[in-house]
Amino acid sequence: MSDKKWFSLEEANEMLPFVDQELKKMQAMKRAFEEKYTELRRKKNELAEKLSSEKDPFFMQEAELEFMQIEARGLIQHFQQTGVELKDIETGLVDFPSRIGDQEVLLCWKQGEDRIRYYHGKEDGFAGRRPIAD
Repeated sequence: MSDKKWFSLEEANEMLPFVDQELKKMQAMKRAFEEKYTELRRKKNELAEKLSSEKDPFFMQEAELEFMQIEARGLIQHFQQTGVELKDIETGLVDFPSRIGDQEVLLCWKQGEDRIRYYHGKEDGFAGRRPIAD
């Protein structure tokens, strides 16, 4: 994986406004999808109780949900092309591959933090976050 992007702490911190904006788009899309999906399931269940229809009256809503999934995949793929690792959309958790000395680490940022203050080893995860020495 020689084409892997490495971020300095400064580069990673400079990307935070972009990362935050992209996370907000993904979070909004995820919420909208979940709301539409829940509403569609509710309507389908109500209708199923009333009749067994030969024509699916929910085709348009299902097509809209499929389009939202495609759009979300596109957003996520575009985001991943930056080299930033998306860990959790909902909490806004991302990692920036980096190096401290000769050790590969992940600079860890959670949405709402004013800057990157933590890192962890590749296998440690969020629970293994350690503060970055200034």
